[in-house]
Parts: sequence; structure tokens; C-alpha cells
Amino acid sequence: MSAVESMTAEKNSPTTSVEHSAWVDQFSANNYAPLPVVIARGEGCWVEDVEGKKYLDMLSAYSAVNFGHSHPEIVEAFVEQAKRLTLTSRAFQNDQFGPFCKEITELCGQDRVLPMNTGAEAVETALKTARKWGYQVKGVAPDEAEIICCEGNFHGRTITVISFSRDPQFKDGFGPFTPGFKVVPYGDAKAFEAAITPNTVGFLVEPVQGEGGIVVPPNGYLTEVRRICTEQNVLFIADEVQSGLGRTGKLFACDHENVKPDVLILGKALGGGMMPVSAVLASNEVMGVFKPGDHGSTFGGNPLGCAVARVAMRILIRDKLSERAAELGEPLMDRLRELNSPMVKEVRGRGLFIGIELHDSAGGAKKLCKQLKDEGMLCKETVENVIRLAPPLIIEQKDLDWAFERIARVLCP
Repeated sequence: MSAVESMTAEKNSPTTSVEHSAWVDQFSANNYAPLPVVIARGEGCWVEDVEGKKYLDMLSAYSAVNFGHSHPEIVEAFVEQAKRLTLTSRAFQNDQFGPFCKEITELCGQDRVLPMNTGAEAVETALKTARKWGYQVKGVAPDEAEIICCEGNFHGRTITVISFSRDPQFKDGFGPFTPGFKVVPYGDAKAFEAAITPNTVGFLVEPVQGEGGIVVPPNGYLTEVRRICTEQNVLFIADEVQSGLGRTGKLFACDHENVKPDVLILGKALGGGMMPVSAVLASNEVMGVFKPGDHGSTFGGNPLGCAVARVAMRILIRDKLSERAAELGEPLMDRLRELNSPMVKEVRGRGLFIGIELHDSAGGAKKLCKQLKDEGMLCKETVENVIRLAPPLIIEQKDLDWAFERIARVLCP
């Protein structure tokens, strides 16, 4: 049997969760520690494993599945576009790219967009944009640009991004690192202002920290750093890859303080749970630093991704999913706080972006996430002691009630 025949032979394919996991352990790099479940299909807020057991998805692929699994309109757009045209590269125009650019810039209130694929690519693009703006517009001396970031940040896993991470594991074995970054405490506008120098070109910040533990900054923080950035001629760069597109109960998490960033980074939900689609948006002045050849991506702006993103944006607005996240999220957080579980230190978040921080005595969030999996609910820990809840924004109240019962059962045994 040839290698190709071996790969396609039905009899060689795993059928059980144990068999699937064994193949992953044998043939995949060991860079993830997933929950012991092998998902085979999904619809709406529910998924099913290879044995046929159903689970409520309360993670949404870290906000990438805001519209639920296999949303019929997004599937239809995907299939129809896939039949017509999937990829041209940016060497040629395609008939989906122009409409995508117009619609996303209007949605975000920005002048121009630079499309990429993953969130990490978009962050890298934003950093390059800020540096080039610093040299061409602000007048910083060559190779002297600085960008300020926050403790507890998570912006991806590229060499440059981990260069300003404070998580030792992200950096162990991957140096040397990219210079030109400072790190200040999150939520401390005075510390940010004190760190600014004439060479500071940007401030990269998550309006709500996701991987950092669903950390919401103090009221007024975003307003204050917006003021400081304007006064000091520093670009306010908002990473809304996880928090954007309705997740926190507003279109963007910055909208909770009516703050408009100079550079907006989007991803995850922009692809409708179907395609990797990300974007960096900014004004004509900021985005105008690019000329042909400065930056690019073979798949960035591909017609399949653009078609899917266009439908996703329409559904987001038409179905008022931002409002839905606000209406469902706040009562859920109130109910979680009222549990008075001895395991729980704090419940925090915005909209359907919720973190349950545990006391050290609880034994870690991973253990409880496994227990919730056994109860039929899928979520994931972050920073070891926080359970993250981020269900699809289309979730029904009855499903949230069902999830709450399972959470209560695990947190209040």
C-alpha cells in the first residue's frame, strides 16, 4: 500500500477518542494540553465527540466561534464562494476584497484596512505599522522606536510578541528577543505616562485581557490612556482579537468608554468560525506609511475569507449580538457571584467574556474544567487559576441556565 493509499484508507483511521488521542500523541508536536475530548461535529452552541456524546461549548474557540458552529448563512457563503474562487493572492484583485474593505472600515469607523489571517499576524502588522509611522511621521531616529505594552499581556506567540511577554514559559528557549519594547502594569495610566519617551511610537493594550485571566481595567483607564496618547503623539493600539466584535457586550471593548484607538486589531470572530481572517485598521495618515512591497500576505484578503467575513459582520449587526452578550452576560455573572462558593475568589468580565478566579485551595482551574467536561460542558482554564467562560453569542438563555447548573454542581459540591 502506498503512502497516499495508507492516508486515505478507512480501516486505518481512528474511530474512538482513545485512538484519536494516541495518534495526536504520536504524530503531533506536544505544544498543547487539551481536555480529553475529541470533537467530531458541531451545530450552534453544541458539539459532539466521536462517540456521540454532546457537550455545550462555553469557549467558542477563544471567541473565534462567536456565531456558533456551522452557522447556516456562513456555511452557505463559504460553500458558494469556494465553488467560485478561493485564492488569487494579492498579485491580482478579487471581487470580494473591495467590498470587504469598504464594509469593515465603515463598521469600525476607520479609513483603511490591512488584512491578514491570524491574530498574531495582525499584531505583528500593527507593530510594523506603528514603527514605520514613528519614523516617517513622528520623526523618531532610525531603529530607535519604542512600543509600550502591559504586564499580563497576550498578543500571540511569534518571536517579537513573546519578546515583551512576562510569562517565562513563552520565552524559555526562544531567545534572542526583539528589542524596542517596554512593559508597564496593566490598568495603571500613570505608569504608562511615566514610561513614555520621545522615541515612544505606540501603546499596545488589550481593552480586556483575555489570556491574562479576563482582567477588566479600572473605570476610566482607557479614557486616560487615550488622552495621554493624544497629548504625547503616541499611537493607541487596541488588540481586540478576542474582545472585539460583540464579545464584551459592545461592538468593541473600547466602546465601553467611548474610546477610539488609532490602530485597531481584529481577528478570531471576523472569520465566522470558518476561516482565519484578521485585520489591522487605522486612519489614512497611519496606514498611509505603506507602499507596495512593504508588507503582505499570500492569503491575506483572499476571496473566501472576505466572503465569509462579510456575512459574519452582517449577522453581528443584524442579530444584535453585542446587545445579546450584554443582556445575557451580566445576569450570568451576578448568578455566579451569588453562589458564594468557597472555591471562588472573584467573578469578573464584560458581556459573555467571563473569568472565574479560584482560590489556591481549589486545586487549579484545569481540574475543575475536566470535571465540567464530565458534566457535559466545555471550557478552559487560563493563568492556572481562572476558568474562562466565553460561549457563542447566539447562545439561548435555557442553555446558559443548563451551564449554570453544571457550574454550581462543580463549584459547590
